[in-house]
Amino acid sequence: MSTDERISPSTETELHHRYVGSEENTNVSPSLRPAPTNVASPVTEDDDMEPLPSQPSGANMISEESVIQTFMQYFDRLLVGLDPRWRNWIIRGIFSWVMILGFAKLVSMGPLVVSLVVLLIQIKCFQEIINIGYIVYKSHNLPWFRTLSWYFLFTSNYWLYGESLIHHFGSMMNKNNFLQPLVTYHRMIAFLLYTSGFVGFVLSLKKTYYLKQFTLFGYTHITLMILVTSSHQMIQNICEGMIWFLFPVSLIICNDIMAYMFGFFYGRTPLTKLSPKKTWEGFIGGGVSTLVFGFILAGILSRYQFLVCPLEYDDEHSRLATSCIPSPLFQKTVYSMPKPFSLFKRSLELYPFQLHSLVLSLFASSIGPFGGFFASGFKRAFRIKDFAATIPGHGGFVDRFDCQIIMALFTNVYISTFARVASPTKLLQQVLALTPENREEFLRLLRNHIK
Repeated sequence: MSTDERISPSTETELHHRYVGSEENTNVSPSLRPAPTNVASPVTEDDDMEPLPSQPSGANMISEESVIQTFMQYFDRLLVGLDPRWRNWIIRGIFSWVMILGFAKLVSMGPLVVSLVVLLIQIKCFQEIINIGYIVYKSHNLPWFRTLSWYFLFTSNYWLYGESLIHHFGSMMNKNNFLQPLVTYHRMIAFLLYTSGFVGFVLSLKKTYYLKQFTLFGYTHITLMILVTSSHQMIQNICEGMIWFLFPVSLIICNDIMAYMFGFFYGRTPLTKLSPKKTWEGFIGGGVSTLVFGFILAGILSRYQFLVCPLEYDDEHSRLATSCIPSPLFQKTVYSMPKPFSLFKRSLELYPFQLHSLVLSLFASSIGPFGGFFASGFKRAFRIKDFAATIPGHGGFVDRFDCQIIMALFTNVYISTFARVASPTKLLQQVLALTPENREEFLRLLRNHIK
């Protein structure tokens, strides 16, 4: 018996009536209810199908005692004399600095460590969202729901991250006799893994719970689509150069902090009903601050080679490349100032990336917050305050990284549209993957084209 089947049917029924009973007159016996007339309703063997919650609610989610809660109790006692609004402001500020300093330390440890942390955060976010579905839809009696959810997460990561590894480090993996079959048959293996999970889900279908099982199947896959895709795009951005990860993440952090600060001190006009604490003053103040911050930060980050160089495998030295000739995007260029600005200064020396930073900053400050509004709508739909209580003053990891999801996707699209150039190293990897006959044909075509 799986862990998903430990709660008895009587407990499941009790949970169901606790959440749903408000909309159904359960006190009236079936014999006294009026029978429908002139309705041709076919009777099936599944008439005892359990309905979904009419009002899904996570209000009764049980939060376990943890170290975080102990910290919160300590801070509450320490700041007991302050207004709750200021108390939350102080706690939120302290842990914001803790996260910023921790983020800076991770970046200094290199792209591989950052990629691993992105994967771990993705797993934590998945856990928070799946736990909400598990509790809100009272799926304790559903066989293998959690097991299959985590299995599909593993399968999705194997497929997407495997594609990235093959794309960036294919030549290195092909040299290893153990890894070579995994490279050659990667997509087939990923497909068979997913198919096995699909078959397992169908075999786990249980009478009375069909509707709930298919709802949670869709719930799991939507979660996978959002989280796995965005984290995969983040790691793709890292491979293009750490600056493409560090800069967008910093923009969202700046916008979030400054919008909170402007809203806290000057906020008067509500922005959206989805998130009543958000104000127009905070939205506009955060946007302007992000544009200025992004332009300055882009100029600083463009100076460092280890940030702007793409992550590639150096066949000659059998190691990851940590240096390169920066692309023109990260080399200073002199621009002629347009009128009327030319009256004050005729030319300006900038990194071209600084001009791109204005577009990224504008997106981060105008569209990025809608990731947070989306998360707020989700929480309101399930009647919960936060996804978890992992980070004091901030909630769960999903609460903190909701805006990063849409920003990572936009950055990846922006790179492929406006910034990406062909890499000789990646082209070489593709040529080496050809058969000897196709390599000869490639060289012949290349010589003819050059002539």
